[in-house]
Amino acid sequence: MKEMMKNIVYAGLGAAFLTKEKIEELQAEFIEKGKMSQEEGKQFVDELMSKSEKAKEQLNLWINRRVEEKVKQLNLATVDEVNELRRQIEELQVALNTQEKSE
Repeated sequence: MKEMMKNIVYAGLGAAFLTKEKIEELQAEFIEKGKMSQEEGKQFVDELMSKSEKAKEQLNLWINRRVEEKVKQLNLATVDEVNELRRQIEELQVALNTQEKSE
C-alpha cells in the first residue's frame, strides 16, 4: 500500500518540479493522516528529493542538447566564436595603432 501511494505521488506530481517545501508538506499530511510514520516520512522525503534532483538534471541535459541542436541548425555563432573574433579585432587594432605610430 505504501509503495503504491509513493508511486502515485511520484507520477501524479511530476518529480522534476517538486520543491523541498512541497515535499515536506506532503510528508506532514501523510503523517498527520496516519498513512506513514515519522521514519517512513523522512525516507519518503529523501527518496522524493533524490528523484526530483535526478529528474531536474535529466531535464536540463535534454534542454541543453535540444538548444545546441537548434543553434547548429540555425548556423548561429557560439560564444567562443564571438570571443575569438573579438580577440582578433583587438589584435588588429593594436597592430594598426602600432603601424600608425611608426609612420
